[in-house]
Amino acid sequence: MSAGTGLSAELRLERAGFTLDATLRVEPGEVLAILGPNGAGKSTILGILSGLLRPERGRVQLGDRVLTDTSAGVAVPTYRRRVGLLAQQALLFPHLSAAANVAFGPRCAGVDRREADRVAHHWLGEVEVAELADRRPSQLSGGQAQRVALARALACEPDLLLLDEPLSALDVDSAPAMRALLRRVVRDAGRTTVLVTHHVLDALVLADRVLVVTGGSVVEEGATRDVLTRPRSAFAARVAGLNLVPGTATEGGVRTADGRIVSGHSEEALAEGTSAVAVFSPSAVAVFPEPPKGSPRTTVEVVLEAMEPRGDVVRLRAASPRGGPEWVAGLAADVTPAAVADLALVPGSRLFFVIKSVEVTVHGAGGGPLTG
Repeated sequence: MSAGTGLSAELRLERAGFTLDATLRVEPGEVLAILGPNGAGKSTILGILSGLLRPERGRVQLGDRVLTDTSAGVAVPTYRRRVGLLAQQALLFPHLSAAANVAFGPRCAGVDRREADRVAHHWLGEVEVAELADRRPSQLSGGQAQRVALARALACEPDLLLLDEPLSALDVDSAPAMRALLRRVVRDAGRTTVLVTHHVLDALVLADRVLVVTGGSVVEEGATRDVLTRPRSAFAARVAGLNLVPGTATEGGVRTADGRIVSGHSEEALAEGTSAVAVFSPSAVAVFPEPPKGSPRTTVEVVLEAMEPRGDVVRLRAASPRGGPEWVAGLAADVTPAAVADLALVPGSRLFFVIKSVEVTVHGAGGGPLTG
């Protein structure tokens, strides 16, 4: 496999009221995670990269090979792209053994049977299911089948590996082991990879960089830990379990669209009036049934929308009260179960969220969209 093959792509596709317009680059041996809400265009990107979808306009280059170039009429078919795909479901051929499933790709590429069998057994060993070589898919658990599917994707020696929510169909017992396996055979081995996922842990464990896509456009991009600890888009903040308030930089915090100031500290020099976001954890929000008196901290009235158990705390999700600012919707606060009982909380309760300014960090938003 050519593990050091880089990818560059400029993509535009329009269909049924949806427009994808995105540019992405993956350095040789890098793992890029694409995050975004449902319908954002993540799977569409993978479809174009794999050759299953053709863009109206765009160019895809993998190493020194041009796979798609609409202006030049280039459209390399899927089977000649040297792109491997691992989807949510294993999609193994039910009538073939695990070994035969893995050998299928090399055989289609013209490799003789003996060598294809050797390759299949090698990759089954790499994904730690060599003893299952003779089993049919119906005899495999979900985790085992996904390991075989990964071996099948790698057996063709792809220059680019595409992972489309590879852990989403696995149970809580199988997912951690599969995640560790993917780290070993994908990230640690330096395989050029594009990963689509909804889970922050997948991105943290597997990806070098993150691309956030919303409404068919890239709204944020950067090193994984930077994006997930200093998000600049609402979706990235939600994925990371953080609150994000958009606005403009002002002395001592962020000024929201309705003129309110969310107090915080900045780790970078921001010019007055430039796009900025205030980011803070749900644990940085105190909850009161009435407005607290004499406090200089940021206080906002909310309506309790939902309560979610999170280990030893309960996460409160806010909605904006009638006539209230839009940025309040979706704010989260973590409280103890005892506080829920003491405050007699139910959806629809009127509350006041107090944001602790010492725990708010302010980041420049780069002028891009601030909604996710």
